[in-house]
Amino acid sequence: MKDIVDTTALSRTGSWVLSVALATAAAILLVTPTSAFQAGATKAGKAGGQKGAVKATQKAAPVAAADPKPGDVKVNRIDGQRYIWIPPGKFRSGCSVGDPDCFEDEFPTREITLTKGFWLGETEVTQAAYDKLVDYDPSLFHGPNLPVEQVTGDEAEDFCGRIGGRLPSEAEWEFAARGGTTGARYGKLDEIAWYWKNSSENFSTHPVKLKKPNAFGLYDMLGNVVEWTHTWYTVQHSQEDINPTGPSTAEYKSLRGGGWWDDPELVRVSYRRHFLPEDYDYNIGFRCVSQ
Repeated sequence: MKDIVDTTALSRTGSWVLSVALATAAAILLVTPTSAFQAGATKAGKAGGQKGAVKATQKAAPVAAADPKPGDVKVNRIDGQRYIWIPPGKFRSGCSVGDPDCFEDEFPTREITLTKGFWLGETEVTQAAYDKLVDYDPSLFHGPNLPVEQVTGDEAEDFCGRIGGRLPSEAEWEFAARGGTTGARYGKLDEIAWYWKNSSENFSTHPVKLKKPNAFGLYDMLGNVVEWTHTWYTVQHSQEDINPTGPSTAEYKSLRGGGWWDDPELVRVSYRRHFLPEDYDYNIGFRCVSQ
């Protein structure tokens, strides 16, 4: 009977061995560090290429665009002109200290605060820019880089609106023209402006950007052509000191800057003149504020 194999014992023994093997495997799994699986996953990722990891990195939250700084430039895609960022700030408007040429409507002087910056044309609107949107050129003097002139106030408003902008307010214009200076001009007259003394020989406007710019990088804020503003003309005696807009309506629009055919005493940052919105002249042009 001893030669007879006990299959029941063998079956029980095999079951026991299998149980031990399974228990051992489970124990190995339980004690294996997580890092080992992570290492395996990393190797698998490398084996499959690293592009997936790069794309995941690129999905990080976008960085917010930086606020514009004084002197920053952008190009308006509609008129193709360059626009300079003019920051918020304070200035004293009206007759400059020590200026003997001021007229009555340059008083009273007062401190004005502009709480919002704006993009102002680096130059007056040129004929090349005007021709992109308007099918005729009203100018007396012709040349792509000459400022457009003989434009009415209404036409100037319309052009600026068509590029997604507007004309500057009178306060914005003076703040931008001064460029942080407090005198009657932001530089020596002949270095910064075209006026009758240096324009009478050719009796014409001049290409933009031939004279020195002011501290903001703006050209021809004085001279070349007088510039329309959005503000209705009035002698402002009330103290509208923060973002002044002037009256809601009036008979005349304000213009600033002096032109190529003006006397020196008219080519000053505080000098004001006024025309009907439908008026035009070969001494008058404009520049826009772009959005």
